[in-house]
Amino acid sequence: MDKKGLTASFIFEAESANYGEGVGNVASLKKISRGSGDSYTYISRQAIRYNIITQMGEDRTPLELDGSVIQFAPDATIKDYPEIDLFGYMKTKKPAKTRSAVVRLSNAVSLESFNADLDFLTNKGLLDRYNKQNGEIKDGGNIAQSEIHKSYYAYTITIDLDKVGIDENDDIEIPNEEKARRINKLLDTIKFLYRDIKGRRENLSPIFAIGGVYDIKNPFFENKLKVRNNKILIDTIEDVYKLDDNIKENTICGLIKGIFKNDSDIEERLKPLNMGDFFNELKKRVDEYYKAVK
Repeated sequence: MDKKGLTASFIFEAESANYGEGVGNVASLKKISRGSGDSYTYISRQAIRYNIITQMGEDRTPLELDGSVIQFAPDATIKDYPEIDLFGYMKTKKPAKTRSAVVRLSNAVSLESFNADLDFLTNKGLLDRYNKQNGEIKDGGNIAQSEIHKSYYAYTITIDLDKVGIDENDDIEIPNEEKARRINKLLDTIKFLYRDIKGRRENLSPIFAIGGVYDIKNPFFENKLKVRNNKILIDTIEDVYKLDDNIKENTICGLIKGIFKNDSDIEERLKPLNMGDFFNELKKRVDEYYKAVK
């Protein structure tokens, strides 16, 4: 079987989509810092994986406790449960078994720095209702603060197409048609991905996407998608093309128009498809790969 990899990088726009451990009454966003001193918020790969699996409807893999550790049931196999086919497993019950993920995600890191904006929250509405219902004049109420950040975010997905549906631990290989169905269902989910958080539904659907199916298994465009002054830096993407002639030949782009200031340059230099066609073309290439392999 040819060693083929699918990789795609995405830009989406979202607000305050992943919180970490709070300090006092302040809910803190997950953040990383660079040497410049700037901080950038991020959505963890675990959070993205959770949203993908639940929205695919594949969060049905049976679980069990091994001591105090929750893990996938030993008799759950990739044949019946796409979740552990795509994202791997570790089963510590003897004989212990592990299988690496064939679908890998990066964190979704903001492309614009965090400037310590805070949202001031109270439950005044409920307090007023309580006083009215009970004929009281109760003072105070809970006060909290929450960090907020609206930004473009970028993340990358990589898939080992030649390893999907194969588990040597259990001597299993599923049919190629089912392999293609699972990957295409994953791509359909990413196209309409969202995240529920703190009473909001944040749309994580891509507004820019780039990737393809390649002989080289490398996330070419990871950390290469940059936005400055609401413009995508096209030079950076074109320099990736120069690494190997096959990269440009096998790469496609998707764009939602009317968001970035340099739409016309993107169209002229990168020849993007509309976002629906981008995902359809990726799915077509997945189907072609699995039809061609024996």
